[in-house]
Amino acid sequence: MSQYRAVRGMVDILPDSTPQWQRVEGAAKRVLDSYGYQEVRLPIIESTNLFARSIGEVTDIVEKEMYTFSDRSDDSLSLRPEGTAGCVRAAVQHNLISTQQRLWYSGPMFRYERPQKGRQRQFNQLGVEAFGVGTPDLDAELLLMCRALWRDLGIEDALTLEINSIGNSEARSAYRDALVEYLSARKDQLDDDSQRRLESNPLRILDSKNAETQALLDGAPQMLDYLDEQSLADFRVLRDMLDAAGVKYVINQRLVRGLDYYNKTVFEWTTNALGAQGTVCGGGRYDGLVAQFGGRDTSGAGFAIGLERLVLLVDAMGQQASDTLDIFVITVDRAAQIHALPRIEALRSALPNLAIQMNLGGGSFKSQFKRADKSGARYALVYGESEVGSNSVTLKPLRGEGEQATFPDEKLASWLKQSTADE
Repeated sequence: MSQYRAVRGMVDILPDSTPQWQRVEGAAKRVLDSYGYQEVRLPIIESTNLFARSIGEVTDIVEKEMYTFSDRSDDSLSLRPEGTAGCVRAAVQHNLISTQQRLWYSGPMFRYERPQKGRQRQFNQLGVEAFGVGTPDLDAELLLMCRALWRDLGIEDALTLEINSIGNSEARSAYRDALVEYLSARKDQLDDDSQRRLESNPLRILDSKNAETQALLDGAPQMLDYLDEQSLADFRVLRDMLDAAGVKYVINQRLVRGLDYYNKTVFEWTTNALGAQGTVCGGGRYDGLVAQFGGRDTSGAGFAIGLERLVLLVDAMGQQASDTLDIFVITVDRAAQIHALPRIEALRSALPNLAIQMNLGGGSFKSQFKRADKSGARYALVYGESEVGSNSVTLKPLRGEGEQATFPDEKLASWLKQSTADE
């Protein structure tokens, strides 16, 4: 075995898994295209300050989890731990927010945390960001778009939508003060991590995984009691829109999301099918972030999907992707292979949706048929001496029923086209 192995928390996605990834990514692109969102491709490395300023300097991501280094110019750079900050930076830099803009991106993110199922140090996210719409109809569209993707993948019933509103900055500040007052009087009952957050980021205590802390929060002040009038009105409109569209949801007043830039609507899509890693998608509104990065005051909202978790969920729900080889080509000798080669290239051009693999490296008919069977192909195309001499080819079904048949070269493409159209 090689002494070289992947870095801990950074995994290889092997050929037996990539068909499912391609299926998920293809479904996402179809849905995003259908809603008029456009792809943007962003750098993996950004200035460290970009994340500290947007995510929050006292968040776990910035304090503990970022891969940060100095380059040869002694500038502090970081591998991106999330995508929103870079997307907003690009939108401001390239003046993409002069009009309403709907964007999406996909790619690896990096966080130094304990690897486990569905949580890696290099992980892949699909992110969606929309700028220039400050009304809750955008929030509703984002959630409808998520539902459309779940439906496309056949996993809608496995996901629960949780929504909340965390209001404007003044409302959050008032709620923060009330929460700190309540928890400070019970500080000795908090877990160690929550005691630390009480001083630095008390709203994150609402997301504590400690059962005793969660029980203590049952008597805490409720976020919705502190919301400003506009946030309450927007949250009511959002619920009306979701109700009208038949989107089921639950209101979770402890949902705050872990990043400092959120305001008003926040949401998560969660599942019970993946154990502890239950959040598949999360997002919300971030109306002040564009101005924070030097752009004009522009509303924004978006979400991110953890693709590892989404693929795991699709697998768990039995929605299997197919990567079946259609045809395996067998040739009796080198002369037959040379004869077959241009004909197989023409077949690929005529039927680009078929996956065709030629036997390489020679071998007897018996050994080639073994390879054909092992490949999983539905058909074998056989070029023996008689086929070469008569400009024909023999097609042998390898799966299920069906009769072996020999076709003139010029008839094969039309027969395959008709056969695959009927399936």
